[in-house]
Amino acid sequence: MNRGRLIAGIGLRPGTSEADIRACLDHALATAGLAGELIPRFATLAARSAEPGLLALVKERDAELVAIPDEALKGFEAACATRSTRIASLYGVGSVAEAAALAAAGPGSVLVQSRIATARVTCALARSAS
Repeated sequence: MNRGRLIAGIGLRPGTSEADIRACLDHALATAGLAGELIPRFATLAARSAEPGLLALVKERDAELVAIPDEALKGFEAACATRSTRIASLYGVGSVAEAAALAAAGPGSVLVQSRIATARVTCALARSAS
């Protein structure tokens, strides 16, 4: 089994609270059978990387936050397991969370949990190749 680093890709609306992001993340981890696993890296759109709720969660988890430029997401469209037509029209990719997780996980990474969506946030999990 691949035991590379786990990366959480986060898509969120401006002003989303830390509690809402944490709840979505915890749901994604539980759904993937990874509840309690450490996440050393989070990834999101560069435009959302200064969101206070996300920064607070990243700090709480003592993790790294990777800001993915919009253009970089497009290269991961084929690897996305889900598709939001609204997000595709805005960013050219079906899932910001999935594409961001894969982009931050690096070459050879795999999606281990497709996007979990709530009203204000989405979360997907990828595992790096090593």
